[in-house]
Amino acid sequence: MKNHISHKATRLNLRDIKSVPIRTFWITSLAFFICFFAWFGIVPFMPDVVRDLGLTPAQKWNATVLAVAGTVFARLLIGKLCDKYGPRLCYTWLLILGSIPVILSGLVQTPMQFYLCRLFTGFIGASFVITQVHTSLMFASNVVGTANATSAGWGNLGGGANRLGMPIIAALVISFGIAEGDAWRYSMVIAGIVCFLTGLLYYFFTKDTPEGNYSELAAKGVDIPKKKKDSVGFLETLKDYRVWVLFIVYAACFGIELTVYGTMDDYLQNTFQLERITAGNIVLSFALMNIFARTLGGFFGDKFGKLNGLKGRVWFLAVILVAEGLMLSVFSLATSLVAGITLLVLFSLTVQMAEGATFSVVPFINRKAIGSISGIVGAGGNFGAFLAALFLSSKSAVAEKAALLASESLSAEAAAAAQSAAAASAVSSGFLSIGAMIVLAGAITLIIKFSTEDEREAKVELEKLQPELIPIEK
Repeated sequence: MKNHISHKATRLNLRDIKSVPIRTFWITSLAFFICFFAWFGIVPFMPDVVRDLGLTPAQKWNATVLAVAGTVFARLLIGKLCDKYGPRLCYTWLLILGSIPVILSGLVQTPMQFYLCRLFTGFIGASFVITQVHTSLMFASNVVGTANATSAGWGNLGGGANRLGMPIIAALVISFGIAEGDAWRYSMVIAGIVCFLTGLLYYFFTKDTPEGNYSELAAKGVDIPKKKKDSVGFLETLKDYRVWVLFIVYAACFGIELTVYGTMDDYLQNTFQLERITAGNIVLSFALMNIFARTLGGFFGDKFGKLNGLKGRVWFLAVILVAEGLMLSVFSLATSLVAGITLLVLFSLTVQMAEGATFSVVPFINRKAIGSISGIVGAGGNFGAFLAALFLSSKSAVAEKAALLASESLSAEAAAAAQSAAAASAVSSGFLSIGAMIVLAGAITLIIKFSTEDEREAKVELEKLQPELIPIEK
């Protein structure tokens, strides 16, 4: 059987859109952005949803949990499907089918309907896995970490850009004469239609590999995953301890980023007495660091890989993960706004670099099951977010209950202030504990080992790569 390693791009030349890898890079980053934009698109409209559907605080929380839960299962499944059918078809169908619950979110009339839409909308969060699989198939080992990290970082911006984008869409809808109370519904329908159109774009303008689609490769006799082989490969993947270490690692970086991003607005308001708009802008800036921070993680992962082989990639991942944990722990102790913002920026930088560094290691665990491994590791991120959210929620509930009992004799204003302070203290304590857990995860990372054969193969591959981009199919 043939292979197609010589046709992978050896540089991330973003202007070379005529080449299959670079064109795929741009389209997969766009698709990832659209998926995250639609997935979290309802967040700016939650006050309207709560009012229209009469949701209780518990029901609102349940909807959030369901959206994350759907993503965990989808990520576990989609990686295996990518190995079988190729990322092109998987992304196309994910976008087309995922557009349905997004559109229906704008038509819901009951809490149960909203629950179902959030659950199935969460499936488009699996877009991250396909993005990582597709870029891994398009770029050579000397730049794959950088490519993976950059596409993931730029795509992940969609989760923050909707804070600005969805209200703008709603304003445009209102300008056409739609009632303000219904603008959120039309905005979600529009977001779903954009998902559908992006699916068509993906189908017609990308290929599975630089040499062509899986069906074309099969006709040429190129070695691609077959159904039987994929089944065995997936079972072998589940037995590989390194996959589960990276599952924990990604839970400790991406999972914590999601959790911190979701709780930081209230924390900044309660701790530093900021206005909601000011706190929201700070959190948005935190998300916008994805433009470059993940890329740095992948870039340095590649650099350490060149200097010290595959173990160099693992060492860098461990170090940046420990730095992330320390930044979060120290941030939790900050009492001044300047120190808090500085430490938050450093945490944002390190957590996103850790995410990029994680997927500079993933492609080398098992080259025949990149999709399955990416799916499992990607699911770890959402699983980590789920556990961290439950942990912080439980601590906050206990603290608020204690504050409520202690403030029974206080005025309403003083009681509210006491409960806000208790909530901030509980989250601060939670961040400190989570930071320690992240440091531990960094230490655990060092148990990832590669065989002598894996190291030799990676070294030979790097030696064969030329400094210039190898000609690829146009």
